[in-house]
Amino acid sequence: MTKPARVKKSRKPRVVTGTPSVELSKAEFTRRFLERFYDPEFAAVSASIAEITAVAWKNYIEYHKSPRAKAAGRGFDDPSFELPLEWLEARAEILAAAKRQKQARTRSRILIVNGSSRSDKTCPGEMSKTYRLAKLAQRTLEKQPRFEIDFLDLSLLASQYGRVIHPCKACVSTAMPLCNWPCSCYPNHALGQTNDWMNEIYPRFVAAHGVMILTPVNWYQATSPLKLMMDRLVCADGGNPDPTSTGGKDPVRAKALELSGWDYPKHLAGRAFSVVVHGDAAGVLELRRILCDWLTDMELISAGPTAELGRYLGYYEPYATSHDDLDRDTALQSEVRNAAASLAERVRQIRSGRHPPDDSKLHSPREK
Repeated sequence: MTKPARVKKSRKPRVVTGTPSVELSKAEFTRRFLERFYDPEFAAVSASIAEITAVAWKNYIEYHKSPRAKAAGRGFDDPSFELPLEWLEARAEILAAAKRQKQARTRSRILIVNGSSRSDKTCPGEMSKTYRLAKLAQRTLEKQPRFEIDFLDLSLLASQYGRVIHPCKACVSTAMPLCNWPCSCYPNHALGQTNDWMNEIYPRFVAAHGVMILTPVNWYQATSPLKLMMDRLVCADGGNPDPTSTGGKDPVRAKALELSGWDYPKHLAGRAFSVVVHGDAAGVLELRRILCDWLTDMELISAGPTAELGRYLGYYEPYATSHDDLDRDTALQSEVRNAAASLAERVRQIRSGRHPPDDSKLHSPREK
C-alpha cells in the first residue's frame, strides 16, 4: 500500500478570496434601515428619519466601522496605531477584572450562566426550568463563606431591548493572531452591528474564580444564546491581545505572525468549572461532553464528577407539565446543589494552592 505523500506547509502567507460582493444598493439599504421604523408612531417624525437614513447610508458606503479611535499608546507593539475607543474600554475592563481576580484577599467569585432563552417575560409566558435550577445553585453558593455570585442570564437576549450577541466571524480560521482578545469585530457601526453584549461578558468571565453553566438541550445541541456566547469566547483561547501587531485586521500580517510562532495564550486558564445539562428526549450526554471538553480545552479545571451533571427531566413527558416534573425530581435538585458545592470546594482548593498542579508547563505538540 502506497503511503500518502506528506504535504509540506507553505511558510509564505496566502490569503484566499473570491466570495461575491455583499454591498447593498441604496434602495435596498434604505428598505432594510427603515424596517426599524415600521410602527406608525414614527410617521410624525418621518422627515427626521429621512435625514438619519441619509447619514446612515453615507456611513455604510464609506464603511465607518469604528468611527471613534485613538492611538494605542504604551504597551502595544505599535503605540501610534489607532484603535477603537470601544475596544480599548473593553480591554481596560478586562485588565481591571483580571487584577481583582488575582488578589488573594478578594471574595471568591462564581459566574453562573443560565443558558436557556425561555422566559416568562417574552413569548413563552413561562420561566425555564434551567432558570430555576440556576437560582437553586445560586442560593447554594451564597451560603458558602466569602463567596459572591454573578448571575448571567442569557434569556435576556430574547426578552430585553438592545441585548445582542453577534455571530463569530471565524477570524481564527484565517490566523489565530487575527482574533483579538477581546473581540474587535464588533461593534461595526457601518453595518449597524451594535449593542454587542460580549464586551460586558468578557470581563465577567475574567473576574470569576469559577464558572457554572446550566443549560437545556435544544434540538440535540446547545441553545442559541449559549452557542453564540461560546463562539465569541474563542478569543479567550489563544486570542491576540495586541491588534497593532497585525495592523488591525490585516490577514497577511496575521498569517505571518502565526507562522513565525504563536503561543496561543489561555486567557481564562486556571478557573474552575461546573456544567449542568438537562433534556427531555435526547442529547444530554453529548452536550455535557461538548461543554466540558470546550472548557477543558480553554484550560479551566473541572470541579469533579459531581460537578459535571447530565440528567433527563420529564423523559418523554408532555412539555405542559415539565415544571411539575422538576418539582417532583428532588434528586436532580440535590445533584445541582452538590454540583455547586463541588465547584465552591474546587475554587477554594485552587486559590489556596491545595489543588494538584496541572500540566500547563508542558509544551503541547498540537497547539490550537
